[in-house]
Amino acid sequence: MSSPQAITSISLHSLPKLSQGKVRDLFDLDANTLLFTATDRISAYDVVLANGVPQKGLILTQISAHWFSVLEQRVPGLKHHLLSLSAPASAPLTPEERGLLRGRTMTCRKLKVFPIEAIVRGYITGSAWSEYVAHGTVHGIPQPAGLEKCGAFPNGPIYTPSTKAPAGEKDENISPEQAVKIVGEKYAARIAELSLSVYSAAAAYARERGIIVADTKFEFALDEATDEVVLVDEVLTPDSSRFWNAAEWKAGVEAPSYDKQYVRDYLTSNGLKGKPDVELPEAVVKETAAKYQDVFEKLTGRTLDQALAALDES
Repeated sequence: MSSPQAITSISLHSLPKLSQGKVRDLFDLDANTLLFTATDRISAYDVVLANGVPQKGLILTQISAHWFSVLEQRVPGLKHHLLSLSAPASAPLTPEERGLLRGRTMTCRKLKVFPIEAIVRGYITGSAWSEYVAHGTVHGIPQPAGLEKCGAFPNGPIYTPSTKAPAGEKDENISPEQAVKIVGEKYAARIAELSLSVYSAAAAYARERGIIVADTKFEFALDEATDEVVLVDEVLTPDSSRFWNAAEWKAGVEAPSYDKQYVRDYLTSNGLKGKPDVELPEAVVKETAAKYQDVFEKLTGRTLDQALAALDES
């Protein structure tokens, strides 16, 4: 049986494309809904790589759907954008287009997305560690002396937003005070509150399954009809999070991960960080795919094939 091919481009002749991001393509359904579709493209350091990771878009979609279900039960008052895991029967799609979208699309509410990334960090690593070593701060927030790399923040997780840059540009870490200036005090406070609540609920759920959520990125939007802040985009995927093996984690050393840090490390060690048109070697693609599959199974308790089969039964 041949290995699946990476789907790096999706064109639907039946529906207009609203936008194309690093990984996702959004298609217009009607005035209130859209198709939120994940390709197998992979990006690192804000650059889309030349080749994709087979089935990655399926995993991102199915793990996000799993988290939406878990979180709406565990976070009181949480609203999200997911309506369905398939295109509506009324959508003018061909059978071939429906087959292409199977497992990698969500019908979602159209909402006004806030122009910030809501990052929550439970452990200090990555750019947060670099800033801490240089300045004793994380996103401008003073931190206690003596923190260890990959160690937990002693006072609990912290909210550290960033800008939401257009495709091809880099997000910039900002302070919570700068986020207030961008979205306003009321919405900034609600975004921070929800981010920490969602992270804490997810981290507890993941830890029960042997996974540490070291940090993650959320996006939120405004439902203008109700004035509610709504969780949107992907949620707690290996693209948007650092997942560590809890059994192998130890403060002070880099932890084994189940996310695209493996790709970042390959690019950095080979002098390819931030360079365009980089093609990942087959071995790196296979290892990345294996990591994504592994964390999907650990967190959801089922294989990708089982998740896709459940779609056909619903």
